[in-house]
Amino acid sequence: MPSLLNELPEAFVSHTAISRAVSRAVKAGRLRKLASRLYTRNLDDAPEAIVRRNLWGIVAGYFPGALVADRTAFEATPASDGSLCLVSESGRRIELPGVVLRPRRGPGPTRSDMPFVNGLHLSSRARGYLENLRPSRARGGRVPRTLRRAEVEGRLDRLIRTAGEAGANRLRDEARAIAAELCLEAEAAQLDALIGTLLGTRRSRLDSPVAIARGRGRPYDPDRMELFHTLHRALRNRPPTVRPAQPRDPRGRTTLAFFEAYFSNFVEGTEFLVDEAIRIVFDGEIPKHRPADAHDVIGTWRIVSDALEMARTPGDPRELFSLLRERHRTIMEGRPEVLPGEFKVEENRAGLTVFVAPDLVPGTLEAGFALSRSLESPLERAVYMMFLVSEVHPFADGNGRIARVMMNAELVAGAEERIIIPTVFRGNYLAALRALSRTGRPEPLMRVLDYAQRWTIAVDWSSLDVAERELEACYAFMDSDEADAGGRRLRMPG
Repeated sequence: MPSLLNELPEAFVSHTAISRAVSRAVKAGRLRKLASRLYTRNLDDAPEAIVRRNLWGIVAGYFPGALVADRTAFEATPASDGSLCLVSESGRRIELPGVVLRPRRGPGPTRSDMPFVNGLHLSSRARGYLENLRPSRARGGRVPRTLRRAEVEGRLDRLIRTAGEAGANRLRDEARAIAAELCLEAEAAQLDALIGTLLGTRRSRLDSPVAIARGRGRPYDPDRMELFHTLHRALRNRPPTVRPAQPRDPRGRTTLAFFEAYFSNFVEGTEFLVDEAIRIVFDGEIPKHRPADAHDVIGTWRIVSDALEMARTPGDPRELFSLLRERHRTIMEGRPEVLPGEFKVEENRAGLTVFVAPDLVPGTLEAGFALSRSLESPLERAVYMMFLVSEVHPFADGNGRIARVMMNAELVAGAEERIIIPTVFRGNYLAALRALSRTGRPEPLMRVLDYAQRWTIAVDWSSLDVAERELEACYAFMDSDEADAGGRRLRMPG
């Protein structure tokens, strides 16, 4: 019998055939009891960790052939309180370290349900939606067996975002096909009404904010909204910084605007020597082999050098859309293939980051913009607006330039210093954007833009020649990768 016990998994549910051997092994110190009928050969690790590692084998040991159902059918893991919901012909609640198995009576696995691990079954997606539309209450401090209605609506919204209307209609058809067998006809009618409301063909009550927005024809990306809330909280919790714009004569203002346009394009890969860019901007000398690139620089220059234009900031979503489209049209007019002034019609990405889907752009911009109105200082609004536009990526191309224009417009309108991202700082800037976009950390972006603003205010922009010499001394023109390899960093003037 010891050899048989050695063949059992790390944690197992005892049964009649092995109960005596298990009892002897426990007395001999070779096994440890974790819960009723549950034992482990691991004498060291925490019981909770052992249970989680062996979860589905343990579930199958207590409830052979059971159906993973209700909220667990979607979550596929114990709920926040450890609840794991099942449908089984027999059995009662089992308390385990960190997990509670909660069986109930009901129709067992059907042809539509999926085979799962260790002989268990998993509710089909359609059955999961139907059963989670049944109301349930929290009892004994445990979470309800089924999801809240708002949670179901949120999942339906995500389904529509990923699988489209066709995916939603397939779900509706699958649910109708199994409803009678499960005695869930009323829930099938609810699901039908919910999907119809989300698709705009029906009217029914909605509880989830994201579902309500879709029902109104303004769907948004809830994952991006979480990032916007994260940045908003971080900005609100940080003491405001005020850096008034330096007094400059017309030549100084022209120089600052030129290098703002120059560096903003360089960040996006539109690279010219400074002398070339000067001839393009001030002499209208368009290189024959790079007319579109030259127009990008000129378009950016036209906006950032116009004091009245840069003082315009949006007061509502309509004005936000108008400003974005007008400025994009000006910057990208040399590239008709990217539809200047029009929101994107195809998905776009940068590396591993997939930006907001085209049909979610207006709603996500609108919902994200609403948060910006509670930011009090120009720098807070500037940082937030830049990230909002960058993360939504509303256009096929030119999004980085537009994001930085919107950022600096907030600063100009607030009579504060602009933020310029020199070439050598490009890597820091993009890494900070990725830190927030991919891992939800806003601090790097706030630090990078704070340093860039302090650097911008310290540079002598009195003339093109003076500024170029100072920028050279700061390593501002260096490629960021080459600078890193050579141990160079953006230097603060003086």
